[in-house]
Amino acid sequence: MSDDPDWQLSPDSDEEFPPDPERRALLREVAEDVRGDSSESKQLSAVLYRVSDLYDPEEDTSPEEIYLNVRRIMQIKERGGLRRE
Repeated sequence: MSDDPDWQLSPDSDEEFPPDPERRALLREVAEDVRGDSSESKQLSAVLYRVSDLYDPEEDTSPEEIYLNVRRIMQIKERGGLRRE
């Protein structure tokens, strides 16, 4: 997809994630448990919730989308947040 070497760390797109209500519910429960007041716990909670979407037939996402979204969040955090110019 890209010459970006970080892209090589992304998950394999051929993987299939059949609907799994129990796994989805467990991931969402853990996401709620780890969500706290810190930005890190909120980020981890959001990532877990997005991963749970892989097992939700109503959601349209992929491992790549989740990976790229998380990577973007980390880049923004590293820069100190969103800056409007």
